Amino acid sequence: MKKREILANGLWHNNAVFAQLLGMCPLLGVTTSAANGFWMGAITLLVLLSSNTLVSLVRHQVPHQVRIPVYITIIATFVTIFGMAMDAWMHDTFLVLGLFIPLIVVNCSILGRAEAFASKNSLGASLIDALGMGLGFTFALVVLGGVREFLGKGELFGFNLLGADYPGFIMFVLPPGAFIALGFILAVVNSIKQRRALASRSIAGETMPQPVTA
Repeated sequence: MKKREILANGLWHNNAVFAQLLGMCPLLGVTTSAANGFWMGAITLLVLLSSNTLVSLVRHQVPHQVRIPVYITIIATFVTIFGMAMDAWMHDTFLVLGLFIPLIVVNCSILGRAEAFASKNSLGASLIDALGMGLGFTFALVVLGGVREFLGKGELFGFNLLGADYPGFIMFVLPPGAFIALGFILAVVNSIKQRRALASRSIAGETMPQPVTA
């Protein structure tokens, strides 16, 4: 698989949220604003890059029977390091994200990339895969957080866009709003994918040679 295909796979085609519906706990829990979604995605991206790197480097030394505990230990180590760094330098953000930072350890998308890709591919390919998956996950969190923040408070990244008179739909800031907003976003994403697939088939059909009839 080419590097561009690996990157596009993580960003869009095999997006952890829009295609696989993984990482639902932080996705639904912290995305009350676009900023929260961004920082949660950023720390997840750092963990993905670090864990994929180390897993790829030690993939030939780890016995097959104990690979999963080893991968979880590697992920937990980097989650602890980045969590402590955020607590030291971004304490307010750390408090907002709270329990969801330690829960990165059991994020299926991170362990899945370690097992399915980094343990079977070179360092360069594993880094690109982690970058694509991490950016795709961050994009999903920012989109959902932005939609909820905009509809719930009329703001985006803390900036008021609709004025002080905007009543706001408080439901979108509450947990039920996360499911509703995600459902509409998934509907839009699936619609875009279906249209692109139909367009590709149409183009392919036009370029195919037509059978010769007598």
